[in-house]
Amino acid sequence: MTRIGITGHSSLPEDTAALVYRALREGLEPYARNGLHGITCLAHGADQIFARAVLDAGGEYEVILPAPDYREAKVKPHNLAEFDELLAKAVQVTYMPFEKSGREAYMAASKELIRHSERLFAVWDGQPSSGYGGTADVVEAARKAGLPVDVFWPAGARRR
Repeated sequence: MTRIGITGHSSLPEDTAALVYRALREGLEPYARNGLHGITCLAHGADQIFARAVLDAGGEYEVILPAPDYREAKVKPHNLAEFDELLAKAVQVTYMPFEKSGREAYMAASKELIRHSERLFAVWDGQPSSGYGGTADVVEAARKAGLPVDVFWPAGARRR
């Protein structure tokens, strides 16, 4: 079974989300034959798109959350139903040992994801992170750890 982690942008317009979903499904296809295990922090955007793509490819996923307050503190009202649905479909949910969600907790969750992954998929436009623990920081940490990184930013993709 191949263990693939995800990092990526959260502010993706609907048309970009569709492009990213197709790119991720295509990227996951070679791994689906031998069993596929995704690892996600389940943030809005790339993480949730990845979780759906893993399920649609016949795989399973686990979730690593930055802190027990993540849902209440960080999930926006318009995304609560999708977050709850995807969280319920996870084969395992792990919380990092932080009381509150924040930049340090996000990066710790991403580092835990890297530690448990055999490769990292990054939905990334190549730009620097806007704050500690952003996509660029996670990609850099994965590369420093020697983890193979596949970057997905389909033609026509954009951020809000």
